[in-house]
Amino acid sequence: MHTTELTKRHWLLILTLTLLTFVLGTSEFVIVGILTDISSSLHITNAKAGTLVSAFAITFAIATPLVMSATSHFPKRKWMLFLIGSFIILNALCVISTTYVMLLVLRMMTAIATGVLISLAMIVASENMPIAKRGLAISFVFGGFTLANVIGVPIGTVIAERYDWNATFLLTTFLGGIAFLASFFILPTMHSPFRSSMRDQFSLLTHPRILMAFFIPSLGFGATYAVYTYLVPILKGMEAPSGSISWILFGYGFISIFSNILAGKIASYNAIGRLRFVFLVQAVVLISLYWSTDNFIFGLVNISLMSLMAILLTTSTQLYLIDLAGIYQPKATGLAASLMPVASNVGIAFGSALGGIVYHQGNLMSVTLVGGLIAILASLLTFLSHRLDQKQKKPA
Repeated sequence: MHTTELTKRHWLLILTLTLLTFVLGTSEFVIVGILTDISSSLHITNAKAGTLVSAFAITFAIATPLVMSATSHFPKRKWMLFLIGSFIILNALCVISTTYVMLLVLRMMTAIATGVLISLAMIVASENMPIAKRGLAISFVFGGFTLANVIGVPIGTVIAERYDWNATFLLTTFLGGIAFLASFFILPTMHSPFRSSMRDQFSLLTHPRILMAFFIPSLGFGATYAVYTYLVPILKGMEAPSGSISWILFGYGFISIFSNILAGKIASYNAIGRLRFVFLVQAVVLISLYWSTDNFIFGLVNISLMSLMAILLTTSTQLYLIDLAGIYQPKATGLAASLMPVASNVGIAFGSALGGIVYHQGNLMSVTLVGGLIAILASLLTFLSHRLDQKQKKPA
């Protein structure tokens, strides 16, 4: 594209993709808010109902790169519309689910559609914007997930409380219909310039630079979730009034909107170079929680800073993976686009599990030190990646 400014058409596409990720995020995250309703209705334990969350995440992480590789040559517009239509049908079937097994299978199938649609949305945002505006576009698209947590999930939870958990899936079905209509009229026709085999696609994962880039967001998200997973016990340890915890969590989500905006700014120039220091600041913020939570006000300020740092890495690492694929395996940009969402799920699982191990050793606040250490590792890996980039740019 020759233009350096965003046109009306660009903005319509950005907003459409943001709407899509908002809908996908609401469908994915709302299950946590209605878990107890599901367990009560289907006469299963909360622990068994919790497998709906883990099964979604595992299916997402495994299936997304496989499907992206197998369908890399599909026309993106038609493929996205088909997947959005499938998403609508799957959510509609969740409305009439009467057994745990039926709901589990539907959620796993929804995870596949969700993962592929997220990856495709990132590709479309990246390939249809002026180079200088790709970071802004990607940050908006990621912003859909933030809005899902701040707006979509609370609305879905309230609907479940007032009616039933099935009604929440009526909401996601309706939102999916709106996303389909917007996508039908706005999505451009795009064809893959390469037709490649799955072997070509997965050869990307054998390159050390790609693996390094993959583990940067994994460690970044792991650092946050080592602490965030146990934020409610931390708040209770700070003697937060019980009625205030939900408002504090809402505030945490609201602040992350600004984190998403800053993510686009960081990605606009020398993104990996800037991320080196972002992770160091994140480490300081997380480690300081060990002491600041002794005071309620200081603790809240520190938690706010934690939220602000939480997703500064998203836009930069998403574009970095796509750009590296363009250098080392141009036929695999579709697979590359799926790696950031997969990396984030890996990081969330790794961080929360490691935090859980430390928590159960007896000292809750030690999770903040673990989170800080993981952030330092993310910074070191980013320093190494940036140094290799600079060496590659130097003339022989």
